[in-house]
Amino acid sequence: MEWLHAGRVGRPHGLDGSFHVTRPNVQLLQNAESVMIDERELEITRRAGTPQRQILRLQDHEDRAAAEALRGKDMLVARSEAPDLEPDEWWAEDLVGCSVLDGDRVVGTVRRLVELPSCEMLEVDRAEGGELLVPLVSDAVREVDLDRRAIDVDLRFLGAE
Repeated sequence: MEWLHAGRVGRPHGLDGSFHVTRPNVQLLQNAESVMIDERELEITRRAGTPQRQILRLQDHEDRAAAEALRGKDMLVARSEAPDLEPDEWWAEDLVGCSVLDGDRVVGTVRRLVELPSCEMLEVDRAEGGELLVPLVSDAVREVDLDRRAIDVDLRFLGAE
């Protein structure tokens, strides 16, 4: 089964095992019934907070010490449970490792997706060394082809020729 990163366990909230979610992927968590932590699937037994500041409690974690023991751990949701995406949306996991090109010119490889307040950026390890940040906007990204695992960018627009 394939898994998608849904957030990270943050600091405990109260005494009942609830915790804050850091870096939540709202789309994934909003309808998830369970999450995978350390190769163990755990049912979500409580939800509170707002979509951006979520508070969760998980099965078998019903006191503050249990929540603290999970702190800092990644939470994953099964890809099969993920909602459908719009045509120009992708899961971060699908973009990592893609080749980045400008036409036929090899630029590098996507290391990770960085979420900034204004937009999401691809962090690219450049083939000739160094890194490049590419905003996921139509002026910078011409095409994302997941079947080919290739992303075509406009280096001229990025000022990175």
